This record gives sequence, structure tokens and C-alpha cells, in this order.
Amino acid sequence: MRKLLTIGALVAALTAAAQTPAQKYADRLDDNAPLKGAVWGVLAKDAQGNTLLESHSQQRMIPASNLKLVTTGTALHALGPDYRYKTRLAYTGAIREDGTLLGDLYIIGGGDPTLGAKDSTALRADALFWKWKTLLKQAGISRIEGRIVGDGGAYEGNLEQQSWSYDDTGTYYGTGGNALCFYENAIDYQVRASAPGEAVKVTQTYPETPWMHFANHSLSGPAGTGNSLYLYTTDLAPYSELRGSFAVDRPAKTEHFSNKFGALTCAYYFWKNLKDTGWEVTGGYADVDRNGYIRSAGFVPEEKAQEGTVIGFTESPALKEIARETNVRSNNFYAEMLLRSMGEAASGIAVHDSCYMAVNEVLLDLGMDPEALSYKDGSGLSRYNNVSPEWMVSFLQAMQGSPAFDAFLASLPAPGEGTLAGVLSQTPQARRIRMKSGSMEGTLCYSGYILDAAGKPQVTFSLMTNNTLTKQADVRAVLARLLVLLLE
Repeated sequence: MRKLLTIGALVAALTAAAQTPAQKYADRLDDNAPLKGAVWGVLAKDAQGNTLLESHSQQRMIPASNLKLVTTGTALHALGPDYRYKTRLAYTGAIREDGTLLGDLYIIGGGDPTLGAKDSTALRADALFWKWKTLLKQAGISRIEGRIVGDGGAYEGNLEQQSWSYDDTGTYYGTGGNALCFYENAIDYQVRASAPGEAVKVTQTYPETPWMHFANHSLSGPAGTGNSLYLYTTDLAPYSELRGSFAVDRPAKTEHFSNKFGALTCAYYFWKNLKDTGWEVTGGYADVDRNGYIRSAGFVPEEKAQEGTVIGFTESPALKEIARETNVRSNNFYAEMLLRSMGEAASGIAVHDSCYMAVNEVLLDLGMDPEALSYKDGSGLSRYNNVSPEWMVSFLQAMQGSPAFDAFLASLPAPGEGTLAGVLSQTPQARRIRMKSGSMEGTLCYSGYILDAAGKPQVTFSLMTNNTLTKQADVRAVLARLLVLLLE
């Protein structure tokens, strides 16, 4: 009898879905462009669990940046919305009575992704350095006979997820890091085409990386050929090559690439700030390599890094602010650092496998099945990520029971904000939507909530498309139409 009731309830729910305008529209999508021949799935449920829209909802697909919903949600649940990263200053040697530190000053990273970042939540670099100099003065240090050493060793393992596409790892959106970063571990170049077939004119703008050997193998392409510039680089050696082409009909622009030496960059800029503001530092700047040895700008490992005496710390913005920046800007670097911090908090080891285990533990705590998705990074950049609309809707519903739900909901942009700037801009009711977009070539996904008048989730939805061949604008129009029908 119970089985018959369950089947009856399912049939009733599907019948109700079949009557909605959104369902009637979705029923025609398999046979019409732009989703004909594509892989796609949609699901929407109301607050009572009734299905308003369903098609191919168990189909697993690449979620792209929709995966940031899982990363930010589990991080907020595990660490708490008010969690703050700490960056510590420590010294080795001794402090003389005249204020001279006879030893090295260490900047010990705690995973703060906002150090030197350019977003609205982060302190400006000069304000951050002022705080660090205040800590030095409070410790009685006014001069340093030693080095400024950046130490990001608290996060072990590779900087990036190994399943990322190789060319992505040279871009700003394919940037990883250890526990000490700077400027989101990005590096900016001004690029301008010259005559066809000649090298693109390139100027590094910010940050400075005087230890890097840079080779320009890019070419100026014929008009109409677009922009395929990538910076090929590695943390194994201070060497990078710019490859690809930049069309002659394109205006000059600033390209953002990946900086593999965030800890060294942080140490260099604090060293530079000290000298520019009248401090004497005799030993230059350095970082700590993977084997725990101090490595100066010549990249020759020197002595083993030491445990220092901690003189104080600075804190990041609250995690709820970082999560909002992650979702509104779709910031891959922030998402990856959130993932690393979960692994570090759960086990003291931040290699990627331990980070995935930490996420799985949170999913189990939320009542979710972690085996029902493939989660291979924090940002959604990996092509090995797979999730279904059904699982995503279940996760978004489960998050409503988390103590961190208010912060999670507040982290999601409304149409018109961030990566949703051009979505449903002419639909006033769309301000009731809070959702995350996700896009790659051939992929577009929207998942989130439609709120009621009290600001509570009235509808939970996930709309996912993969392997489309038409313009993304055409796919966006289809998904926007589904959202409008759900709003109505």
C-alpha cells in the first residue's frame, strides 16, 4: 500500500509539472534549437516539494561555476560565516635594544585569499602593510638585518587541480595557490598588436616579478582572428612564455594571467614597501620551497626555514563576505582557496584529496549523497566535475537547514549583479531570483532560488545545458524564458 501511495504521489507531482507553462515550454526544447542534440536537464520545485518543472533532471553534466554553490555552501557550513583567515608575522634570531632584528622576518600564510586583492572586501596592499609595520613596531623592531620570507607551506600539494586544462593554468581564472598569496596570484600584462606576423607588444604592469624570465612567442594575427593569448608557466622554475595570437583589429587591453609565486610576490612587495617608507632591510626577500628551504630570488635553496617567534597577526574579511565575492564575481581563485581551507581545517593537510574528503563530510552532515556527484575542484573549472539538476536542487534544499543558510543565500547574486549583469535586466520580478551562473564553451547553467515576498525560498531550481553548438546568447535566452515562466 505504501509503495502504491508513493507511486501515486510521484504521478501526481509529474502531472502537476506537466500543467505548468514552464513545463509546456521545456517539453518542446528537445526538438528545437538551440538545445536540439545538446545534453540538458532542468528541475524546479516549490517550497512544499511539488515539481513545477522537470526534464532530464537525472542527467549528470559539467556544472562549470555552478559548482561554486557546493564550495561556498559547504565552506560556510563547515567553518562558519564569521570565520576569518589569519596571516601571522614571526621572526628568527634576536631583537637588539636599538630595534635591529638580527634575523629573518616571516610572513606565514593562513590561506587568506584577499591579500593584496583588488576586490571591494580586501584591504589595499598599502593598508595591509601599514598593519604589518605596526606589528613590527609593537614588537620593538625598526630595522631588519635579514630577509623578508614568504611562507605558504601550511597548504601542501599542487597549486592547481591536476585535471585542469593545461592552457587554463596560465590564465587568471586557472590560478591556484598555497597558504600565502598576493593579488589573487594573478599578473597583468598590457598587450597590443603590431603588424601581422610580428610579435605582440607586451608590457608587464602589475605586480612586478623581477625574478621571472619572460619570453614572448606571441604573434599578431590577421583581422578577425581574435585573441588566443596564454601565458605558459610553472612553479618549478621562474620561467614563462607568452604564446598564441592577438588580432590586429583588436584594441590594446590588459590581460590577466597566472602568477605561480604568490608567496614570493607577497614578500617582495612588503620588502619594497618597507624600503620605500624608510625602513632598512639588508637581506632582500625570499620564499619557502616545497621542501621547506628558504629560496631567494636566485631560486637556489638555502638553509632550512625555521620556526619563528610570532609577534602578531592580521585577519581577513569574514568568510560570508569572501563567499559573496566568490559567487557574485565567480572568482575561481577564491573558490579554490575555500576548498583548500576546508581540507586544512578538517585534517591539517590541504592536499586536494583531503579537501574533497572534507567536502564529503559536510555533504553527509547535510544529508546529501557525495557519491552522486563528481567533485574535482572548488571552482568548477575541471571538465571532470559532474552533477545532475536533481542533485543540485536537493543540495540547495538541504542548505536551507544549515545554520549558515542566511549567509549562503546572501552570497548569491540577483540578476543585474556580477556575472548576471545582462540576465533578465528588463524583468522587474527577476529581483526575486538569487542564483549562480556557470559557463564554459558549450555549457551554461543557472541554479538557485526564487524568493517570496518575505525573502524566503519559494522555488528551488537548477537549469543545466552542455554540448550546445549555437551562440551562448541563444541558450541564455532559453534559460531566461524558463526563469520568467517560473516567476509567473
